Amino acid sequence: MDRIRFGVFDHIEHLSGVPLHELYENRLKQMEALDEAGFFAYHLAEHHTPAVHSMAPSQNVFLSSAAQRTKRLRFGPGVYVLPLHHPLRLIEEVCMLDHLSGGRLELGVGRGGVLEAYFWGQEGDEATNAARYEETLGALRNGLANDELTFEGQFYNFDRVPMRLRPLQKPTPSFWYMRNPETAAQNGMNCIVVGSLDVLEANVMRYHRLWREHNGSALTAQQREPMIGLVVHMLLDEDEQRAIATAEPAAKAYGYNLSAPRRLEAQRRGLTQFAPPAGATGGGRSVGPDRHRAVEERRDLDASLQALAEQERQQRDARRRAPGGIPGFVVGTPETVRDYFDEYMKTGANYMVLSFQWGSLSHEDAMRSIRLFKDELMPHYGVADAHVFAPDRQSA
Repeated sequence: MDRIRFGVFDHIEHLSGVPLHELYENRLKQMEALDEAGFFAYHLAEHHTPAVHSMAPSQNVFLSSAAQRTKRLRFGPGVYVLPLHHPLRLIEEVCMLDHLSGGRLELGVGRGGVLEAYFWGQEGDEATNAARYEETLGALRNGLANDELTFEGQFYNFDRVPMRLRPLQKPTPSFWYMRNPETAAQNGMNCIVVGSLDVLEANVMRYHRLWREHNGSALTAQQREPMIGLVVHMLLDEDEQRAIATAEPAAKAYGYNLSAPRRLEAQRRGLTQFAPPAGATGGGRSVGPDRHRAVEERRDLDASLQALAEQERQQRDARRRAPGGIPGFVVGTPETVRDYFDEYMKTGANYMVLSFQWGSLSHEDAMRSIRLFKDELMPHYGVADAHVFAPDRQSA
């Protein structure tokens, strides 16, 4: 693939010594820079207490501000945690945000973790969490696409509720799913993968194969090519050693923010039902079972990896080690990270979702990375028409 689109994934983590209003303002300045640079979209995560790595748990509030500070940048939740949302209110807010942004909303959906559901006041088990997700998704899709909402489920029932608010984009804003390319493809959604570059090619091939099997068209409902890409945490600097020295403590802070507070709170309260499975290792993103792990465990069955001899795989994986020597992070100068980008372009992915501020990185660190990326890397790898996806205003 010659060119890809670039997006951004963000948590808006707590940053010691930075007041909340300043944290928000700095992120909006970053979004202005992304808008000017020609990034495709900004994806904002949703997390709630006891998590501390998301200071914008109400994504729609923040994104409505972003709509007024940007002109072309598309944006949306990455993802709405559907079990925590009332479907009717979510339909209405999605429609409002799509209009406030001029039809730039990208609609990500997901299940979230059962520990946060527990603190939200819901049932903290996988089966109920999954049922709430499926039911809310069904009502959301129904209400966005029709003039009336009629839906009967276990948790919600709607009888011909008039949908006075309609989305600007037709038939609806594009849907996205994170982590699991199988679920994304089967449901006609774009996909953001969380993992490492060595399995991206296999996930891309699986995604497109399943898309062909489960969707009647090679295009999405919005008449686009389905998009799939990997989250890449990046730090760029003119000096590689300075970049590494900055990134090392930031990576540790990022790992702590994403896992420790929830785990410690569960342990403090004796909530053993949320403890990791016996024998589990590593920080992990959540306290409960990893419902996405099966996808990676099955990757060796994929034809794209079966076709690679073991020696070829080892050579390829060695080339794909993250620049800067910090596992899971791409750190260095624009020149030293180019091999990573060259390998990424061979995977068949048509999207790369960068994260510029994570852990203890400052606003200044992020702005420097955005500037260097825009000047040194984006012209070489990015598409020229980053904003061709305009809403269908004729049918709105």
